[in-house]
Amino acid sequence: MAEASALAGLRVLDLTNLLAAPQVAATLADYGADVVKIEPREGDPLRRIGVQRNGASPQWALVSRNKRAITLDLDRPEGRQLFGDLVERADVLVENLPAKLLERWGCDFDSLVGRNPRLVVTSISCYGRTGPYADRPGAGTLAEAFAGFAHMNGEAAGPPMVPSLPLGDTLTGLSGVIGTMMALYARDRAGVGSGRGQHVDATMVEPILQLLALPMANFEGEGRGPRRMGSRVAGGVPRNLYRASDGDYLALSGTTDAQVGRILALLGRDAESDRARFGTSVARLAAADELDGLVADWIAARPRDEALARFHEIRIPVAPVNDLAALLDDPHLRARASVTTLADPRLGDVRLFAPSPRLGETPGRHRHLGPALGAHNTEVLGDWLGLDAAAVAALERDAAI
Repeated sequence: MAEASALAGLRVLDLTNLLAAPQVAATLADYGADVVKIEPREGDPLRRIGVQRNGASPQWALVSRNKRAITLDLDRPEGRQLFGDLVERADVLVENLPAKLLERWGCDFDSLVGRNPRLVVTSISCYGRTGPYADRPGAGTLAEAFAGFAHMNGEAAGPPMVPSLPLGDTLTGLSGVIGTMMALYARDRAGVGSGRGQHVDATMVEPILQLLALPMANFEGEGRGPRRMGSRVAGGVPRNLYRASDGDYLALSGTTDAQVGRILALLGRDAESDRARFGTSVARLAAADELDGLVADWIAARPRDEALARFHEIRIPVAPVNDLAALLDDPHLRARASVTTLADPRLGDVRLFAPSPRLGETPGRHRHLGPALGAHNTEVLGDWLGLDAAAVAALERDAAI
C-alpha cells in the first residue's frame, strides 16, 4: 500500500530561480504536492553556478528535489499560452521575478488570478512587493545585514558577521511555505470550490526580523540597542560555547535558577555566598562575566565527553558542537533516519536531511533529486493539459518549450 502524502493532489507551478524561493516549492513537493518547475530553454542559472561535481550542481539537485521539470519560453506567444493553460489548473504559483518581467509575461498577480481566481500566488523578494525598496535587488546576505542579524552576530570586540550558511534563504523558504499553507486553508475552509486565492508576499528581511523579536521587545528606544556578545545572550547566563581540554567545544544553556543551582554544586561553588551572588537571575546577570568564566574554567579542565556526561547527569541542557562528519555518525540521527541518500546519474550519491517536521500519518519523503532539463515536458503537458506526444513534439519544433 502506497504511503499517504499530506499534499497529494495539490498542483504547484514553480517559476523561481536561485536558492531561497525554490525551497518553498521543494518543501511542498516533499509532502506530496505535484510541483512543476518551469525553466527557460537554456535552463535555470542554478544548474551552472556554485559548487560543481562531475559537471552537475548539488545545489540544483537539492532545491529541485521531488519536482517535475519542464522548459517554457515565456517570450513567445505559444509559451505564454501554455503557461496560462497551466495556471488555470494550478493551486499555487511560486515566483521571485522582477515586477517588470512579471508584467511582460502576464505573470503579475492581477493577470494570474484573472485566469484562476482560486490561485495562491507566493512571491519571494528581499524587501517585499510594496514600499520604497520594493524594486531593489537583494539576497539572503543583504537581508541578514539589513534586518540587524549581522550587527548582533560575532564576537563582542569583533566586526559584524553574516553566517557562512544560507540562513536568510532558508528562513525565507520556510516563511513562504507557512504563508502558502495558510492561504490555502483560508481558500478552502468554507468548502471545496468556494474560496478565492490570495497573494502571499514573503520577504527575506522579515523572517530575519523575527530573530530579533526579543532584543526589540527589550529595547527601550535609547542609543543603538543591544550589541553582539559572541555566543552569549543578554538575558541569561551561563549560555555559551565552551572549549574543553581536548580542544573540542560544547554548547551549554542552563539559565534558570534551578539549573544554575545544580551547576554551582557541580562546580564546587555551592556556598551561601555563591548562591547569593549567582542564585537568582537578577544577581547573576550583574555578575555574568564571572559566572561564565567559572563554567568555562571547569569545562576547560576536562575532555569534552566527560564534561558532557557530567552535565547530562545533573539535567543541564548541553550538546557537542558537531561538524558534518559527526552528524553522520550520531546514533540519535541514525535512529531517526535524519539523513537520507539519493543517487544521481552525474553527481553520484547525494545526502539530504529528511523532511521536517515529521507527520505521523502523512510524512514527507525524498523521491528523487533535481531532474534533467526538460525531463518532464511530455509527461507534465500530458497530465495537466492532455497534450499527446505529437503536440509536444510540435511545441519543441516551434521552440516554445
